Amino acid sequence: MAKRSIITVKNVSIRTMTVNGIDYICITDIAKQKNEINPTGVIANWMRNRNTIEYLGLWETIYNPNFNPIEFEGFRNQAGLNAFTLSPSQWIETTRAVGLISQAGRYGGTYARSDIAFKFANWVSVEFELYLVMEFQRLKAKEQEQIGWTAKRELSKINYRIHTDAIKRHLIPEEVTAAQSSIIYAEEADVLNVAMFGMTAKQWREANPGLKGNIRDYATINELICLSNMENINAVLINDGMPQGERLVKLNKIAIQQMLVLENNEGRKLLK
Repeated sequence: MAKRSIITVKNVSIRTMTVNGIDYICITDIAKQKNEINPTGVIANWMRNRNTIEYLGLWETIYNPNFNPIEFEGFRNQAGLNAFTLSPSQWIETTRAVGLISQAGRYGGTYARSDIAFKFANWVSVEFELYLVMEFQRLKAKEQEQIGWTAKRELSKINYRIHTDAIKRHLIPEEVTAAQSSIIYAEEADVLNVAMFGMTAKQWREANPGLKGNIRDYATINELICLSNMENINAVLINDGMPQGERLVKLNKIAIQQMLVLENNEGRKLLK
């Protein structure tokens, strides 16, 4: 389930959403800054640009192991021609892109990862981009303050340590199977979910239909600490070019090691 918010930039309401811990910004709303009547046309013009195609392709190459480079090359060769057109949904379906999301219905519109959205906003208006970045950072800072308050509140309730054997049975992640390590997950957030919890966000929702939120909403403080560390490590491994399956195995080992340290140190003082 996506977590949705709205920020106001120069009297324009911009929708945002967070899916599996990944932030997206509605570029359809941003496009209204340029053309309120036809924002879809603004996005279409942006995507006809060769520089746009090259940027989106490079972004997907870096962050998306499932990206289809052959189809990307086809679009790049056509970009800039008078007859060339490309919609967000066509780009997503053809290249298996994850940087853009096209939605219909009540929350309809084209959403983009935050850095792509900033790039689009810059194309629309440099001034608008600066205000957008400022308001988005303010939103994330507010969310972090809320997380910090919740963490302290939960920590204040802890008044005993769990026995070592119980920890090993219930809290320490289990090793991923060979089958899991060979599966390519569409979202990098699910790589962390499998490494930490042994399941994807979708698998958790199917196993817990009566619970609201997502798998991370029910994580312990120590699991959240471990996940934060793993996100940074995963970014380094991606930059090093390590395949996703190998990263999954490595992150799983790190999760086990860190949770053992966090949960199984009887002399450790709790965070304040």
